[in-house]
Amino acid sequence: MRMWRRPFLIVFLSVLAVLPAHAFDRPFPQDAQRGTMTPAPYPEIVLNGKLRHLASGARIWNQDNQIEMPASLRGNDLLVNYTENAEGEIDRVWILSEEEASQPLAKQVNSQPR
Repeated sequence: MRMWRRPFLIVFLSVLAVLPAHAFDRPFPQDAQRGTMTPAPYPEIVLNGKLRHLASGARIWNQDNQIEMPASLRGNDLLVNYTENAEGEIDRVWILSEEEASQPLAKQVNSQPR
């Protein structure tokens, strides 16, 4: 009976240690804007109903904060936060989770400038 306690306890504590890693707030820059995005043929995206150009080094993060390739994006009217570079091109896009989408943008932005 005692033999199974130690392995069970180790697995249980390991699972508990991993859970907080999934509960994090993504820091969005002060100049982030909110909109809806629909993928289009690269390097374009439809943002708030208008065709926009992705910057050459643009990065897109999914709801799990992992990088997405523009060609692999699927869906319509994805709620996103995004930033523009000095030329007006879209340089960073974060696809929002349901929880993030329910919060106002002002509550999500980082107080530190980019």
